[in-house]
Amino acid sequence: FFQLPKYSSEMNLIEIEWHQLKTHELAGQIFPDEYDLALTVKQGIEARAQKGGYETHCFKFNSA
Repeated sequence: FFQLPKYSSEMNLIEIEWHQLKTHELAGQIFPDEYDLALTVKQGIEARAQKGGYETHCFKFNSA
């Protein structure tokens, strides 16, 4: 019998990065709409990538 463990966000690397974005890039801000939030998240990712010497890529998905 094998039981899956409960979700452990600390084991998921994207959760660690999301925490850093929320804490350092998004904290204390109010966004008038989803577009401004998305733009700020994108800018935060780019800023963190530049500090860490990483490369970022953006993908656009068309919705039907």
